[in-house]
Amino acid sequence: MNVGVPREVRPFEFRVGLTPPAVDALVRAGHTVFVERGAGEGAGFPDAAYEAVGARIVYTHDEAYGRAEVVVKVARPTAEEYTHFRRGQVLFSFLHLAVASPDLLAALQEYRLTAIAYETIQTPDGLLPVLHPTSVVAGRMAPLIAGQLLETMGGGRGILLSGIPGVPPAAVVILGGGVVGTNAACAFHGLGAQVTVLDRDIRALQRLDALFKGQIATMMATPYNVAKAVTFADVLVGAVAVPGERAPTLVTREMVRTMRRGAVILDFSIDNGGCVETSRPTNHASPAYVEEGVIHFCVPNVPARVARTASYALSNAILPYLLELGRLGVEGSLGAMSELRRGVNVLEGRLAHPGVAAALGRAVEVTL
Repeated sequence: MNVGVPREVRPFEFRVGLTPPAVDALVRAGHTVFVERGAGEGAGFPDAAYEAVGARIVYTHDEAYGRAEVVVKVARPTAEEYTHFRRGQVLFSFLHLAVASPDLLAALQEYRLTAIAYETIQTPDGLLPVLHPTSVVAGRMAPLIAGQLLETMGGGRGILLSGIPGVPPAAVVILGGGVVGTNAACAFHGLGAQVTVLDRDIRALQRLDALFKGQIATMMATPYNVAKAVTFADVLVGAVAVPGERAPTLVTREMVRTMRRGAVILDFSIDNGGCVETSRPTNHASPAYVEEGVIHFCVPNVPARVARTASYALSNAILPYLLELGRLGVEGSLGAMSELRRGVNVLEGRLAHPGVAAALGRAVEVTL
């Protein structure tokens, strides 16, 4: 199997699809890996590190795509990358087709690609094994980002997350008790913040209550409770996700208006459209803006801030699937691995994921 690792071209995307250890494993399994020159530099992996494990360095985007049967990326392809697609290729990448420009799906269909989206690879028990480590990184970074935005010099409320004796800590409200929400709760709680988590699944709240031994507050995510919690939040974290679909809007503009001036919203659901009505995508050059007196942080690729750790995390998660794909081929690996089958958004140009199709208002064109 020929695997291509192109250099990421989206602004401020410093991660790389495969790390040198993952390339080493693929080469040892008999596969050929083509890495575009400089693809790993943003994450601290020089070309020499790839060459040392048997990768072949190529010098253009066209080569990285053109020599590959399987293309491994991080961010969804940009319009300039569509022209490099090769008919019948397999694409491994974050895609978020429910909120992507329609021309991406059109290009995938035109070139009859099989597109496997990291965010929809899902085990029968609901675990998202590739999204999981990326979500862990994002959740654990939440206090670092929130702490800076709360500082007085940046227009924040001037609150120390932990508080000090005689001065209460920041009130942190987290919408969603999944991987992002749980890791954010752990990180904020570890710093001494007052944490409240809302989720619509009582089992998630029971799990969190047991994990934290009752030391954080939990609430059902009803509209009434969300509106109430928003009013006392110094930091509001959006951590809501539905695989393949657009994130639901849980916080309205009217709710944002009830927040204190200088409070902070971290909408980590923004890569799926955002769960706050006033959210809009930003980037690492200008990550925050003020709307209704509240600071909004809405960067879709938060883990790119720690590109080395995030690249290792992503590469470790996708490697088993790539090895099986190389061993069994597309048809065999999809038949053998139900979670990989659920990750297929487009199969040979045909829309295959029910959640994505529903979000786009289209019919599934092939059933897996």
